[in-house]
Order: sequence, then C-alpha cells, then structure tokens
Amino acid sequence: MGKYVIQPHTRLQEWVAEEHGYFAAEGLDYEFQANGLSGGSRTTSAVRSADSVPEEVRSGAFEDMSATRSCDISAACHWAVNAVAAAGAGKMWGSAYSITPAAVFVAPGSDLTRPEDLAGVEVAVGYHSGSHYATIQALEPFLPSDQLTLTFQGLPNDRLRRLLRGDVAAATLFGQQFYVAEQLGYRKLVDATFAVGFLVAEGADPEETKKYFRALRKAQRDIDLQPQSYLRYWNREMPEDIAALVDVRRFGPGERIVFEPYTREMYETTQRWMSAHDLLDPRLGNESTFDGVVLV
Repeated sequence: MGKYVIQPHTRLQEWVAEEHGYFAAEGLDYEFQANGLSGGSRTTSAVRSADSVPEEVRSGAFEDMSATRSCDISAACHWAVNAVAAAGAGKMWGSAYSITPAAVFVAPGSDLTRPEDLAGVEVAVGYHSGSHYATIQALEPFLPSDQLTLTFQGLPNDRLRRLLRGDVAAATLFGQQFYVAEQLGYRKLVDATFAVGFLVAEGADPEETKKYFRALRKAQRDIDLQPQSYLRYWNREMPEDIAALVDVRRFGPGERIVFEPYTREMYETTQRWMSAHDLLDPRLGNESTFDGVVLV
C-alpha cells in the first residue's frame, strides 16, 4: 500500500496536524501532494507570477475534480464536490464538512456601497468553484438573476491581484484572500460564507481516511483554543508579492471544519438549488442519489 496522498485546501488544519504529529500518531503514512505544499514550498496557485494573471478562465474546481485528482483526499466547495461525486469521480465524505469566510469585496474608494449597486457590474469569481456558487447565493436576496454579472477570473490569488490592481470592480474572496482584502481596507459589500466538502478518491483506503479525519479533529481543537499560535502558516499559503502587503498576525483562523454529518437533506437541497440555477447537468440530478454519492 502506498502513502495516503493529501491535497491541502489553503487552510491551517493540515499544517497544525503535521506540526503536532497527529497524522503520525494515528498511524497514517501520508504525503502532501506536490500541487499543494511540499517541503515548505508554496502552492502552485500561490507562486503564479504576478505578471501572468490570466484573462477569463472557464475551468475551475468542478473540472479539476472531474478529471480525477491524483490524491486520496481533497476539498472544494460543497456544490462542486456534490456534483463531482454525483458524476462518479469519487465520493463525498459524509461525516464532516467545513465553513469558510467569504465575501464580495470592492475597493476602499469605490462608489459601490450596497449589494444592489452590483446590478450589471462584473463580479470576479472562479468558474464552477465556491466563489461562483457563493456569489449567486449571496446576491439572490438583492438582485434579480438577469442583473447579476459574473466574470471568471481564475484562481483565488488571480482574483485578489486583479482587485488590488483595479482591473475588476468587485471580486468574491475567501480564506486568506478574504483576510488580505479586509486588512488592506477593501469594503465588504455582502457576506458569502459557504460550506466546503471533502472528496474521497475511489481507491482511497477507508481506514486511512478515518485516520486523516481523526487527526484533523485534534488540529481543529487546537486552532479553536489558540488560533494565534498557528496564524504563521498563512505565510506559506501566500505568494511573496501578496505576503509583503499584510501582517498575518492580524488574520483570523479561516476555514473551520465541522465534524457533523453532511446529511441527506443537505445533499438534496444542494442538488435542487444547483438544478434550479442550471449549475448541474440535469442527468446528474436525475441519476444520482445520496446513498450513491455520500460516504456515511
């Protein structure tokens, strides 16, 4: 049996678990995927050159996971994980999910002061990713769908850079990018906090997966008790040009793992919402079931 391959999700829990030896204590023989962090280096998305921020990108978490990630466990917004598992590219872990702070931000001096002001204004999001779905959900109470305009601006750091440069009027940010914008005085027009799900690869060992989550549970308790002790890990999640702008000691703890079931009701509500917004292939919604998608 090979090592259990973990793809981190730009959060603190994996690094806290590693620091305290929780994975090892569980007997998990693991490694972090190179696309995440390896040997203290930065993530692939983090090291993208500040001069190479792409134009509109119509590929995101759903497409990445649908292509079958080369790891045993990974994470993305619960909408994408839900849909990918329905398509058969792995299973959704049913005994935990997480919540990440997110919001639609505009520049400090922007004339946009209310969510309603975003009518017809392009909001930068990631295609088929958490920011995409969360923005629709967050703005539904304020704008009719025909007045909501999204532009797909790549990965989280891509969107942050474009907002900081003034290339976009508004952007939906979560996790560490949320804290960067907040610290630099960018205005939060509307909260877009959303749930993150875990995708378990088809061939992942169930017992090894349980060890992974037991270790994360211990790490989450540590973060809950003394978050300031672990904020330094945000530095290894950021590219140098962005890290130079902020003091991570002023950040919050970010994504929080909830060790509660992702229930049948949650799954079915998500499927209905995605279908109603034409964000899910109708065949997936018709052919998939909670019992076939979620590991309980």
